[in-house]
Amino acid sequence: MTAVGDIGGKTTDRRAVISVLRRLRSPAGQSNPFPLYEELRAMGDVVPAPWGGHFVTSFELCNQILRGRNWLVPDFAWLDRQTDTERWRAPATREMFNTLSRLNAPVHTMRRRSLGRLFDHSTVEDMRPQVEAHVGHLLEDLETQLRAHGSADLVATVSDPLPMHTIGRWLDIPAEDYAHILDFTHRQVHAQELLPSKSELAISAKSTIEMRQYFTELIRRRRARPGDDVLSDWIRHWDKEAPDDRAGADEVLYSLTMFVTIASLETTATLLSSLVRLLIDEPSRWDWLRRHPEHIDNAVEETLRYDPPIHLNSRFSAEDTVLSGVPIAKDTTVHVMYGVANHDPRVNENPHVFDILRGGGAHLTFGGGVHYCLGAALARLEAHTLLRHLLKRFPTLRPAASPTYASRMVFRCMTSLRVTT
Repeated sequence: MTAVGDIGGKTTDRRAVISVLRRLRSPAGQSNPFPLYEELRAMGDVVPAPWGGHFVTSFELCNQILRGRNWLVPDFAWLDRQTDTERWRAPATREMFNTLSRLNAPVHTMRRRSLGRLFDHSTVEDMRPQVEAHVGHLLEDLETQLRAHGSADLVATVSDPLPMHTIGRWLDIPAEDYAHILDFTHRQVHAQELLPSKSELAISAKSTIEMRQYFTELIRRRRARPGDDVLSDWIRHWDKEAPDDRAGADEVLYSLTMFVTIASLETTATLLSSLVRLLIDEPSRWDWLRRHPEHIDNAVEETLRYDPPIHLNSRFSAEDTVLSGVPIAKDTTVHVMYGVANHDPRVNENPHVFDILRGGGAHLTFGGGVHYCLGAALARLEAHTLLRHLLKRFPTLRPAASPTYASRMVFRCMTSLRVTT
């Protein structure tokens, strides 16, 4: 048995945990989950989940789990050991278990290396001009809607289209396909939630079929007419790696292309929307940052800490261990609570205060270890660029209505943010 952490857990009432989880999925809980996360933290650093496994609320422990070699992502081998066959055998659920986020070494290492230096400094700088140009076009659309209607939905007009255009241009995906990709991405994500309903899994199953058809055909067309784009490079690499197994190469290419595309959409869109919401909710913040644009990066980092686009991720123990005094048997799932950990007062003083000038605020929003988010630098570029242009073009931007959210626990999703000037 290996001790991990030295902060004691507490005896927890199962009904209290269920109550918090139910309220988290309510409209009020989605709009402001932080008091509920504080309730969860008060139950201990390691909180038993009603269905088995544990929630981990401590920043220190979450960080150790994300970086620890003895904590693995749930993969196909783990999946096949589960007894809830309806949940874990669902086609939409299994589809995501062949992506980078659900692979462990050595397969993860091999596939990750095949991507090269994905979104490194040089690549992101090469993408900057197109991000700048597209932000300009989107804000023209926003201004047109504001003039015509007095208010506009920032999510539909700006936050959703920006990351889709960025990744679409990078992979040379036809622009006329962007709306379709966004649509099936929004529907497929149900299968990646913590407790999807039967109806949600059915929606995800249909969207999974559409997703596979789309990316399979995209790869087929690109192989027939390769170019200088990233996807063509991946095809050449995997055709060389598996010259006698075209079907196997195509399956890897599908998983990589699909994952890199959809992983960059909802999470970045929610970051962009949350960033704007947190700033315009208090007009003095928006005005101050407009006069001090040198702190835009600070505002982005504080948003990532304060309201991360992913509030929960999962790992399982590769061996029997002890986590903050709580015995954890091999194969047990732990849910790393990004949102709670980022608000741990032992790491961030006054964590429930949104403070642009916090300075050095620690967060786990992009994960850690070998599964650190590949698109972190790109998301930061998009957020910085959008905010800089918005501050210049709309100095009096403010909310026109309260934001709305999808009922989720894993992936935050702001579905509407109406703004006015």
